[in-house]
Amino acid sequence: MTSSSRKKEEVHLANGGVKLSPWSKAFKSNAAWEEKDEFLDVIYWFRQIIAVILGVIWGIAPLKGFLGIAIFCVINAGLLYVYFSSFQQIDEEEYGGTWELTKEGFMTSFALFLVVWIIFYTAIHYD
Repeated sequence: MTSSSRKKEEVHLANGGVKLSPWSKAFKSNAAWEEKDEFLDVIYWFRQIIAVILGVIWGIAPLKGFLGIAIFCVINAGLLYVYFSSFQQIDEEEYGGTWELTKEGFMTSFALFLVVWIIFYTAIHYD
């Protein structure tokens, strides 16, 4: 079987429909996640997007110190928890529990948040 025909076979489901991309499933409530890694990738990249957005906001608004870090952690963890428990309604135990999903990609998003926050804060509020 050639790679192109194998790819076509992977794209079509048994019922003749087209397989949805992970991002189209990410915005669809109660989506069926056949592959566990696809959902974990979506969680990871949502965290990175949240980190950039909050880093820009924190940099523009002159937020400093522990308060900014604490609010980021609460918002980041809270938004993703609501996403996977209420919007997607997945079985957390299938992915290793709530804690595993909550910490998926958290440290990289925290580092990205700090870099973006520092860059924007320094660029705007530097005297």
